[in-house]
Amino acid sequence: MIAAGAPAPDFEAVTSTGEKLRLSSLKGKPVVLYFYPKSFTTGCTIETKKFADLSPELAKHGVVVVGVSVDDAATQKAFAADCHAGFPIVADSDKKIAESYGVLGTFKMAKRVTFFIDASGKVDEVVESMRPGPHTERATERFLTGAPTKG
Repeated sequence: MIAAGAPAPDFEAVTSTGEKLRLSSLKGKPVVLYFYPKSFTTGCTIETKKFADLSPELAKHGVVVVGVSVDDAATQKAFAADCHAGFPIVADSDKKIAESYGVLGTFKMAKRVTFFIDASGKVDEVVESMRPGPHTERATERFLTGAPTKG
């Protein structure tokens, strides 16, 4: 798994809006890049809806949220609509992004891991938990409540 201090691997992929997203195009802004196992499952829906609730406030602070799972583009489009995600959700159906970040699990799904990437493109912190709460809670602490950052 990519560790804090390492450069975030760049990727280009289709998002839930049908557009291509290149991670390096977001340089200059902090990024919350969260991987989740499978769209429409309970934990992933809870996590994505919480990030959807947080994303407008995060955007006011210049923070970009990007979700990734190994589901296909059509599934991501439906999932983003269901969760009212106002941020890109990336289709990683070939699993190359999950592999490059070291988060591809034993069932060929992404593990639930969030990478906090700084404006220079470096991984600043990694949160790994099967529960969705720690990921959104840490994003809130880092960017919205002024709690000091780890790493």
